Amino acid sequence: MILFGSITNALLIVLGAFIGRFLNNIPERMKETVMYGIGLAVTAIGIQMTFESTQILIVIISIVIGAVIGEWMDLEGKINRLGQWIEKKLPAKNEGPGIAQGFVTATLIFVVGSMAIIGAIDSGLRNDHDVLIMKGIIDGFTSIILSSTLGIGVAFAAIPVLLYQGIITLCATQISRFVSDELLSFFISEMTATGGLMIVGIGLNLIGVTKMRVANFIPGIVVVGVIVSIVHFLH
Repeated sequence: MILFGSITNALLIVLGAFIGRFLNNIPERMKETVMYGIGLAVTAIGIQMTFESTQILIVIISIVIGAVIGEWMDLEGKINRLGQWIEKKLPAKNEGPGIAQGFVTATLIFVVGSMAIIGAIDSGLRNDHDVLIMKGIIDGFTSIILSSTLGIGVAFAAIPVLLYQGIITLCATQISRFVSDELLSFFISEMTATGGLMIVGIGLNLIGVTKMRVANFIPGIVVVGVIVSIVHFLH
């Protein structure tokens, strides 16, 4: 089944989130410290991803233009409203910071990154799901930690993950017809770096240093694709 990797990834996120809910009775002081630890780890991962870039100017331009587009579209507000809508539909009272925060934070962490794209393309082109299954295991453990502090909203991040990776997988055969391996590799490196900066923003938000509207940077990923394509064809 061509979507096996994406479905497995999504299920592991949901499983991890529900396991994490059993850990929500730990003391508030411990939760706070754990949250700081998660924030530091996420920040470190983001910084590491940023070094994947070979053209840092592309990353800077993509982030800036993406931020302008994201603010104009108010993506952060739309995602938050979706999380709040889900929260209202649930009959049980949600404990913790609320579904919206968990949903937004987890979605950004799970969607932004090279493994999502590389794994989805491998699933579509070669029916090889190893990368997405590995990503699913990592996301599952991350989901346990996030849901123990941010609540069950983390589980709902499985939906955009499945849609995002599933669409890439289904389009992978067409992508291979029009995009060369060199261009795809160039895009993945710059996309990973741009996503890394977003991950740094998430980490700083979790620590409480900033309150960045990180979701508004998401259009930067599309901008990366446009700029990388222009640079590639010009050369």
